[in-house]
Amino acid sequence: MGRIVTLLPLSLSMALALALALALALAPAPGLALPQLSVDYYKNSCPQVENIIQAEMKQKLSVNPTTAGGTLRIFFHDCFVEGCDGSVLISSTPENKAEKDADINLSLPGDGFDAVVRAKTAVEAQCPGIVSCADVLSIATRDLITLVGGPHYPVKKGRKDGLISEASRVGGNLPLATMNVDVLTALFHSKGLTRADMITLSGGHTIGFTHCKEFMQRIYSYNKTNHVDPTMNFQYAMELRKACPQKNLDPSIVAFIDVNSPTKFDNGFYRNLHQGLGLLASDQVLYSDPRTRGAVQLYASNQTAFFKAFAAAMDKLGSVGVKTGTQGEIRNRCDAFN
Repeated sequence: MGRIVTLLPLSLSMALALALALALALAPAPGLALPQLSVDYYKNSCPQVENIIQAEMKQKLSVNPTTAGGTLRIFFHDCFVEGCDGSVLISSTPENKAEKDADINLSLPGDGFDAVVRAKTAVEAQCPGIVSCADVLSIATRDLITLVGGPHYPVKKGRKDGLISEASRVGGNLPLATMNVDVLTALFHSKGLTRADMITLSGGHTIGFTHCKEFMQRIYSYNKTNHVDPTMNFQYAMELRKACPQKNLDPSIVAFIDVNSPTKFDNGFYRNLHQGLGLLASDQVLYSDPRTRGAVQLYASNQTAFFKAFAAAMDKLGSVGVKTGTQGEIRNRCDAFN
């Protein structure tokens, strides 16, 4: 993982406005397939699975506090390509360039993959051949979110590991930092998720980090009129320039998305948008666009509402395109097909 630059919090006045949760009432997307998943799926075959994974995640997090953000991002990237089937965990071979090596996935943190490997190894020691890597990733992600202050929510289980992982299938399936609300909405809709889900899941960036290249255009030569994106707080942009110079840029440097509480899962991501402290254009647009601003303002002023919505959205995300029955397998190790 790259060197992380922590930018100092900015002391700016904030005027929070509680808006009606308009986004939560938007028309639903096409229904998600309802796979045979259940919270108690391993009740008899591996009853201690959640305790085993939680213990491993506590240990992992004590060594590296950014593990939570990295693992959440891996989970999201997995579910948006081929569904939540652990396909992003597969390593490439001479015969196959896997999802992990698609250009957009090259920045996925090795620390997050290591968390899954540790969890799977511990589970295999107690319940060999029982728990899928897709379920391990789902449980580990939830545990890490909870351990850094986020909501605890039940994880439905019973996913099988997918049998396909190809880099060529990734393109067009993941959000980009330059996308506007319309494009983001369409992408999430294609996965069976609503605009409200998109706004809510974006809040996971409260523990996220990204490379300089994802926001360089916003802080240098934005357009002919403005050098800096006018929706970005100017002082914030100047701090980012120090961390991400145009010349001799260290490509390993990454910056926290939530400048004020980067390793704590809270509603700070939304509070920052009101001040122009959204690091990615695709984040700041959630406040700039009047169609999504109401939900941003609600979550900024009501963390409980955000946590409740986030838990529900993660449950929906975890059901996207899952494989059950004979559609997949239980991998012996997460980076290779059986």
